[in-house]
Amino acid sequence: MTRVVTVVDGIAAPSALKARLGKLGLKCKNDLVLHLPLRYEDETQVITIATAGSLEENSGPVQLEVQVQEVSVQFRPRRQLVARVADESGELTLRFLNFYGSQIRQFERARDERQKLRVFGEIRQGFLGAEMVHPRYRLIREGESLPEALTPIYPTTTGLSQSILRKHIAAALAEADLEELLEEAWCRERGFPPFDGALRLLHAPPPDVPESALQSRRHPAWRRIKFDELLAQQLSLRRSYLSRRQRGAPRITPPGVLSRQLRESLPFSLTAAQRRVTAEITGDLAQPYPMQRLLQGDVGSGKTIVAALAACQAIEAGFQAAFMAPTEILAEQHYLKLRAWLEPLGVKVIWLSGSQKKADKLASRRQAANTAQLVVGTHALIQEQVDFARLGLAIVDEQHRFGVAQRLELRRKGEKSEKGEKGTQPPHQLMMSATPIPRTLAMSYYADLDVSVLDELPPGRLPVRTRLVSDARRDEVIERIRGAVGVGRQSYWVCPLIEESEKLQLQTALETHALLSQELTGLRVGLVHGRQKAAEKAATMAAFVAGEIDVLVATTVIEVGVDVPNASLMVIEHAERFGLSQLHQLRGRVGRGQESSVCVLLYQSPLSMTARERLKIIFENTDGFEIARQDLRLRGPGEFVGSRQSGVPLLRYADLEADADLVEPAREMAERLLREAPERAEHHLTRWLGSREELLKA
Repeated sequence: MTRVVTVVDGIAAPSALKARLGKLGLKCKNDLVLHLPLRYEDETQVITIATAGSLEENSGPVQLEVQVQEVSVQFRPRRQLVARVADESGELTLRFLNFYGSQIRQFERARDERQKLRVFGEIRQGFLGAEMVHPRYRLIREGESLPEALTPIYPTTTGLSQSILRKHIAAALAEADLEELLEEAWCRERGFPPFDGALRLLHAPPPDVPESALQSRRHPAWRRIKFDELLAQQLSLRRSYLSRRQRGAPRITPPGVLSRQLRESLPFSLTAAQRRVTAEITGDLAQPYPMQRLLQGDVGSGKTIVAALAACQAIEAGFQAAFMAPTEILAEQHYLKLRAWLEPLGVKVIWLSGSQKKADKLASRRQAANTAQLVVGTHALIQEQVDFARLGLAIVDEQHRFGVAQRLELRRKGEKSEKGEKGTQPPHQLMMSATPIPRTLAMSYYADLDVSVLDELPPGRLPVRTRLVSDARRDEVIERIRGAVGVGRQSYWVCPLIEESEKLQLQTALETHALLSQELTGLRVGLVHGRQKAAEKAATMAAFVAGEIDVLVATTVIEVGVDVPNASLMVIEHAERFGLSQLHQLRGRVGRGQESSVCVLLYQSPLSMTARERLKIIFENTDGFEIARQDLRLRGPGEFVGSRQSGVPLLRYADLEADADLVEPAREMAERLLREAPERAEHHLTRWLGSREELLKA
């Protein structure tokens, strides 16, 4: 039988082993040397059975050198291999519930030949005294030396043993290029050890290194590795940012008559923050390279009017603007608002969504390819059949809900503008998010974007009061709704599910609608959820906006974009099941008028510790940025940035909460290397990202 052997960047490995290494993302020597241990075991010393027996319970694994006294297969209560072993201080039982015949023969040979056995595991008290269950063991020669370093335990996968992994990592360490790429003096000033030394220490730390520093990853060696990882991320994103500036883009001149007319027609004045951000976007649009700006602002900070002013600038320069939102309800809210602002000024605004009738959809597509100036819609904007005549600005709302590929597709629509031929000038892109992003996260995961922040709410917005109420007081909440409607106000009641789930047993929107319709006799109770047809949802929302519905029972389809100033009471059913950002977004649906508003978080006891902490945070904070910071602490960046991660180097070791102080120096060093030493920057990227870096250049 032929054994197929392949090479993993110079390391010979059977094809099956290569596949298992690949599952861990280990495809070359750099990957192997940067595959760091989860924890360590101390096999540098041997103690006696008596000493081990005197240790406190659960004190951790120990290593013994023993001789086999007796070995047998027993059947109480199930088949198991039992070996009695001893040293000069006492006896111990080794117990194996899963074993092979070869192990029995191995123990018998060790007993006959009086060979020593080195065993490693935790001692516990069993029926027959002290025992180890499934310890790690091996036969040793008389006088065989002990390891000089702690034994690393690596993340692994099925079929890939620690010993095989250690062997390949050791080979990679011996052959990989571990050249220092940063200035030694700069590293010393910050307490960073050399890269080579940091790596070797983490793979094989001497026993005198404090275990707490290794486990908490606060040891200087860990700090160096985490810095280098953050540096690779910053280099990749900043290089992407700079490379985009080499591409051409439509030069959209500063705003003129149309933008001024829009400002003058508004029933409100722009805030200082809106004026500042509008000026930043105006400057970007006038550049000969594509704008890539993220506009973030808390709920109600006025992002839509900023986007409308940007669209006016593009339209007045003879280009089209596209405005894409993730849900039909949100997209339609934007369409109605933008049409009300811009059509009186002579701007042709069209609507495009997947739910349109075939004839309407075809008409919208024709207009997009010809005379439309602003096209508003959902994912339908990026369908293959949709072309634009001269797309100069692409606006993406709630950008984190779109994948990287979807956002790139909208950009490509602009590159195919002008007679449908692929051009070289992508449109400017403005991405918006109502989920505030903590500063360290923005610096880390959004380093390829310019970021604008609307940090000021329009004057007159009253803070929403938040109340935590147990589900046992549901009747009181229903009466509070009756009272709010009695003085001319409207209310939301939000539920997390549409249909009953045996697993979660949550109150559903359908049941709640039926219950409230019965309890609130004389009031008009509506229902909207994601599985309704688009026309039905639109009709219900229009009726609520018009004041024809008193209480709207809804799922989270109303999370963003819904603007009903007369709604002053929000009830969120099973609030403990929602994430912090969702709760904050939902709460932002009220407090949009001149009346004081309340958000009732209805929870079901008992609460888990995590749920209790989430509700406490949302109860105590109204600032979206503080809530976002706390959310990052609870969830970590992976969940927080969502689908954007499919196009961003992930962090394996750095923690943006614990290692926030490393982000700024990494950003500064990335800028410096790209400017002064591009070859070292390239080397660092290859070391950390390898072939994966190619995926990030799009």
